[in-house]
Parts: sequence; C-alpha cells; structure tokens
Amino acid sequence: EQPIFSCKAHVFHIDPKTKRSWIPASSTAVSVSFFYDSTRQLYRIISVEGTKAVINSTITPNMMFTKTSQKFGQWSDMRANTVYGLGFSTEGELNKFIEKFQEVKEATRAGKSNGTLGGNTSLPG
Repeated sequence: EQPIFSCKAHVFHIDPKTKRSWIPASSTAVSVSFFYDSTRQLYRIISVEGTKAVINSTITPNMMFTKTSQKFGQWSDMRANTVYGLGFSTEGELNKFIEKFQEVKEATRAGKSNGTLGGNTSLPG
C-alpha cells in the first residue's frame, strides 16, 4: 500500500454507549494517512500511534465527512461500527483533509486507479 496523503490530527472515536461524546483515541496529534491498496483497489484511512491502529477505515462511495467546527470533522464507518473524529490545529489543514476525502471518495465511486487521482483525464475526442 502507498500513502497518497498524510496530515497530523488528534484522533477520536465516538463513545459506543452514548453515541454522543468523544473518546480520545490518540494521546497527541498523530499522522493520519490515505492509502491506496492497488491489489484490492481500495482506499483506506490509517493512523497508528505506537503499535496501535487508531484508525483503519476503508473508504466507500457513500461515506460522508462532516465538518462540525472550524478544526474538527467526523465520518461514520459502518464496517468498523464506529464514528471517527479528527481534530486539526488549523482550519486550513482540516479543509485539505476534506478535499482529499472527497477526491478519494469520487475515485472509489468511479473505480479509478491511483494514477488518475488529482490528474486531468481527457476523453479521446
């Protein structure tokens, strides 16, 4: 798997009991990366703190990333049966993450390979 985008953020998981409060999953801002698995043609968001995976989320075409404040956003992962939250140090970093999330989601929907991400695809005419 190849990382295609990385950033730093504080990682949270939704409290499974209340579904209302956030539980910190990382003790500090950790690297959060988008990976492309070319053998399975999947995009995943992965974050590891030490030896513990705090995020391992396969992106599906119907996933929604919601910006809930200037520096915080969240998405629901049905397969992992959780909601992930990310806290960024700046709004700009959050916006970059959102852009990449949308890009990867579109690529998932279109079934594109990693090579076309971010590039202009011209149709033969």
